[in-house]
Amino acid sequence: MSSNHPFGSYEPVIGIEIHAQLSTKSKMFCASSTEFGAGDNDHICEVCTAMPGALPVVNKKAIEYSIKMGLALGCQIRDRSVFSRKQYFYPDLPKGYQISQFDLPLCEHGKVEYILDGKKMEVSITRAHMEEDAGKSTHHGEYSLINLNRAGTPLLEIVSGPDMHSPQEAAEYARTVHKILRYLDVCDGNLEEGSFRCDCNVSVRKKGENIFNTRVEIKNINSFRFVEKAIEYEILRQIDCMETGEKINQETRLYDPDKNRTFMMRSKEEAHDYRYFPDPDLLPVILEEGYVEKVRRELPELPLKRAERFQQEYKIPEYDSFVLTQEKEIADYYEKVVKASGNPKAASNWVMTELMRELNDAKKTFAQSPVSAEQLGAMVMLIDKGTISGKIAKTVFAEMWATGKNPDVIVKEKGLVQITDTSAIEKAIDDVIAANPAETEAYRGGKEKLFGFFVGQVMKATKGQASPDMVNQLLKKKLAGG
Repeated sequence: MSSNHPFGSYEPVIGIEIHAQLSTKSKMFCASSTEFGAGDNDHICEVCTAMPGALPVVNKKAIEYSIKMGLALGCQIRDRSVFSRKQYFYPDLPKGYQISQFDLPLCEHGKVEYILDGKKMEVSITRAHMEEDAGKSTHHGEYSLINLNRAGTPLLEIVSGPDMHSPQEAAEYARTVHKILRYLDVCDGNLEEGSFRCDCNVSVRKKGENIFNTRVEIKNINSFRFVEKAIEYEILRQIDCMETGEKINQETRLYDPDKNRTFMMRSKEEAHDYRYFPDPDLLPVILEEGYVEKVRRELPELPLKRAERFQQEYKIPEYDSFVLTQEKEIADYYEKVVKASGNPKAASNWVMTELMRELNDAKKTFAQSPVSAEQLGAMVMLIDKGTISGKIAKTVFAEMWATGKNPDVIVKEKGLVQITDTSAIEKAIDDVIAANPAETEAYRGGKEKLFGFFVGQVMKATKGQASPDMVNQLLKKKLAGG
């Protein structure tokens, strides 16, 4: 999708705050489970419901996951960070404040790189800090119900700089951060369950200006497509305000995907409105010497670097490399197929077409594939050796998918070995020519389009098992009178 959107003489300025739910088994400050889908208020305790005298204790795994992500974003990691109380009232926030980080966050000053329209883009990361999630309210006419299962769930809030200037850039940035979180296995990235949510800050200014005009925050968007559409709507709304002289208020808005519009939720608070101060119940987080480097050594190869390596090492197209690195398990699977087959491009083709189609249709992940990477690689090798043709391979693959059997077993059981015996193919060609005298005469008279007809008849006669290359070569010779 193009990053050039027609906004006339105006330039949008976009920053995004991403809230990623960390994949810890327990909450940020207590031992209650973070498992999704439990009954209402099943996963609560004295701490996450703010009972008098209950004290929080920091989840060490949440700190480790946050450092991992901070390093992947190129951030500086503070060896001393502090939790603060952020004062604001929500009925599903039992304490009346949220434990977050303010002036001394764990991670800051990083950057994210991604490719859009073939161009490398860069977005700065201002900070990435730890905090707890609120609960959930559902409203039913005259009454509301509160479920506190989510209250206290560990979040990493990743705050970008105001570096994006189109809805497409913003959506691609969000996809990239999502991909990195999944690669690190620190967040499941489930958009439907709210594990990954975006708050988009949008303002507009005249092209060439360096000022920052009043920004509006669009809250809790959980779809990359909606990130793009909500930002686009908000840009056009603000341009319209500027054109008509209407004041743009600093406020928080929500996006309605059904009506494709944003609407006001509340006026936007400033940092001083939250009256931050260090939480007296929590000690500062002080990292042991060498701990950050230990975590750094455990980082996997990140998606963009892996895509670039695939292009250089395996000589596959840029498009293939990005499709194959969109998830870590896809990239891992592909590399195993390459290792088993020795043919990177053929491996890419089979993974991206036949396998992905079957997995999508069956709603399965790569980890659930009935065809292992080693089996697919072995099948590609059978094609390269000439044991089976590409066409036969599709039959073999379908049988592998249905039964989980190895390709060589299927080929042997079903008698699918490719016919490469010249005399057997010549006999089939002779029989086809003899059975179709009118077509043979027409071909020899200049109707060369009939060649495909003869190829089809020979393949039919050999049950699709004749080597296509040999059929083409011998058929041309025989039709020419040889």
